[in-house]
Amino acid sequence: MLPSFFVAHGAPLLAIEDNEYTQFLNTLGRTLPKPKAIVLFSAHWESSVQRVSDVDEYKTIYDFGGFPEALYQIEYPARGNQAITKEIEDLFTKQGIPFAVETERGLDHGAWVVLRMLYPHVDIPVISMSVNPKLTPKEQYQIGRSLSGLREKDVLIIGSGGTVHNLRALKWGAEDGEIDPWALSFDEWLESRLRNWDLESLFTYESVAPNANLAVPPHGNEHFVPLFYAMGAADNEQTAKLLHRNYRYGNLSHSVWQFG
Repeated sequence: MLPSFFVAHGAPLLAIEDNEYTQFLNTLGRTLPKPKAIVLFSAHWESSVQRVSDVDEYKTIYDFGGFPEALYQIEYPARGNQAITKEIEDLFTKQGIPFAVETERGLDHGAWVVLRMLYPHVDIPVISMSVNPKLTPKEQYQIGRSLSGLREKDVLIIGSGGTVHNLRALKWGAEDGEIDPWALSFDEWLESRLRNWDLESLFTYESVAPNANLAVPPHGNEHFVPLFYAMGAADNEQTAKLLHRNYRYGNLSHSVWQFG
């Protein structure tokens, strides 16, 4: 059974950088068993109803501006898998989870930056999934949980976002290794709760976690919530392992969590 993962996608520049984090993701992709398909929940695809992609071949979305031209030349033309999309539809229907099928949307950078580092050969089908930041963490967790059976069929489930993601707090000139104490404090709190699978605390993180309003700013939780989708997909095992964590720009976390 494959684990599920929460993977930080950082800033778009990661796609053309060679650093500690990109090297880790490159290595992770080579060491994991090759999945039959990847189901990926991206922070950059928000919708009020859960959306499931049914796309033959994805276009690459450049949902950012002001970056080097090299970023806009990258393509990740992953293919979909109709059979797995249909299986997801059936699982959602069985669990009473409302959903809609998306037949045209491409892959945003929350998806393709991560996928390209993990699987650069573009040889694994992808089913792209939206997130709904307005749901409760418990509801997001339950959506992931409804898909847990896919892991037994060699389908890799990924939530792509960031545990600490506050664009207004970034320090673009900060040296690597320079970490704001408030960011580390939040991530260390999160680590202890994830390792203990403390759902009660995690589901109420906004009111109990230190510096939650800085790490996950109000009305800016879309990068944090993919964690709950990925975590829910491993509810049948309830084990969490921190594989990597470092920071850029003072507080932007590059963390990778394995569940199951």
